[in-house]
Amino acid sequence: MVIGPLQCLLDTRMNDYRRKIIGTVLLTALLACVPRFLSQPPPQESAAEFNDSHFHLTNYIQEGISIRQFLDIMGTTTGRSVLFGIPLQQEWSHRVSGDNAPRYYLDTDAPLYYYSFTDADIAMAYVSLRPEERARFDPMITGFNPADMYAADHIRRVLRTFPGVFSGIGEFTIHKEFVSSKVAGSVASLIDPAVDRIFETAEEIGLAVIIHNDADTPFASHERPPAYLEDMKALLRRHPGTTVIWAHTGLGRVVRPVNQHARMLEEIMADPTMAHVMFDISWDEVAKYLVNSPASLKISADLLNKYPDRFLFGTDTVAPKDRQQYLKVYHAYDSLWPLLTKETSFQIRKGNYTRIFDEARRRVRAWETNQLSTQVGGLK
Repeated sequence: MVIGPLQCLLDTRMNDYRRKIIGTVLLTALLACVPRFLSQPPPQESAAEFNDSHFHLTNYIQEGISIRQFLDIMGTTTGRSVLFGIPLQQEWSHRVSGDNAPRYYLDTDAPLYYYSFTDADIAMAYVSLRPEERARFDPMITGFNPADMYAADHIRRVLRTFPGVFSGIGEFTIHKEFVSSKVAGSVASLIDPAVDRIFETAEEIGLAVIIHNDADTPFASHERPPAYLEDMKALLRRHPGTTVIWAHTGLGRVVRPVNQHARMLEEIMADPTMAHVMFDISWDEVAKYLVNSPASLKISADLLNKYPDRFLFGTDTVAPKDRQQYLKVYHAYDSLWPLLTKETSFQIRKGNYTRIFDEARRRVRAWETNQLSTQVGGLK
């Protein structure tokens, strides 16, 4: 009568012991593989002319070029590049446009919707490369709805599904001319707790953030303050530990530089509560504003020379068909580069990118390794 319970107890303890041994062996084996799966090859500073802080491999209908085509286009001119698609899919509504399939968000009145598969698409393109090729890219997570409190959970799921791939989030959009009003569902807002949750997640994990947020509304009057500036600054101040790149310095195609735009940027950069905020000068539309006259060219050069560690060059090209199209934005700044000091030019074209994304890689890989250790440790 006693042997049964004792045997059961012994079996239970033995099973626990076996589980601990198996769990320990499995943990050791998996962690031994972590460097191979989670670590990107160490980036090497190249003799390239620039690193690209803003690049879309695919467009608004999730079509584009292959990553190998992009490597050919980069050649030796581009050293490293971020890598993301576009998180919004243009709906093809036959009721609206019939057999005329839209290829751009202005081609139709049909709505846009969030296309989360873009993250898997980018990840699979990245892992198809050889290690030395992967070292040239910093993929970014974009396939989330910033109006959704679950957006932060999506980011974590992507990192757990594709460890060793992503370095940041973005470009994601809050306020953007003609786009925001077309997005199906809730409207994104700078004061939405969902956006704060995204920034908190980025800070915890170490993800670099590229955010598109127009400083003002289209065709705004210069007689009033920019519509979204104060809310944007408040958001940035709430998250001082998050590395943020404000895309296009807050400009758009028709969201022109606000009155004293350079002063607006300088006030942000001089504010110690926003020392974590950088700006990219990507997009040909932005280049037009910065270099369209001798006066604007001087203002731009003076500002960049004063704050060389706060700006990054990016192309903002979308699935370019050839090198000429890809380099269009870089050459749009041909009149600006000679006006910069040697140090400023290097930092904006290459150095700031290396500093920001090397640190993002390091922190995200450490977070992923810790997550794996915790998950496998639960098997013990």
